[in-house]
Amino acid sequence: MRILIVDDEPHNRILLQQMLKSVGECDLAVDGREAVEAFMVALDDGLPYDLVLLDIMMPEMNGQDALKSIRAYEQEHGVTDTQEVVIFMVSALDTESQVVEAFFKGRCTDYITKPVRQSVLFDKLREYKLDCGPSNPA
Repeated sequence: MRILIVDDEPHNRILLQQMLKSVGECDLAVDGREAVEAFMVALDDGLPYDLVLLDIMMPEMNGQDALKSIRAYEQEHGVTDTQEVVIFMVSALDTESQVVEAFFKGRCTDYITKPVRQSVLFDKLREYKLDCGPSNPA
């Protein structure tokens, strides 16, 4: 599985990478702009990401704008709804307006609130049929 982890906080990127390194190859981005660029290159090279973990509050380009850009790029390149990358918005913000924007305007796959627990993350991977192995981590 190919995974893109996007967060402006180094600690959060490393923590998510440690959680996911056993299930896939993790690339890291520090903001939304870098994430969109990495996503475009991967799709253009025929090696698209299977999962994107996208923080909402970031400099340069926030996660909501990056999400919309990624979905627009997929649409421009003929990626159908059933082929779209799984995108989990990851944020300490759990406000109704943030959730509504992520789901209904940006079309994210799901939403995870920080601090991220590995068991919750792996449950979501299984829910979206992304291979994370048979065990349920603590």
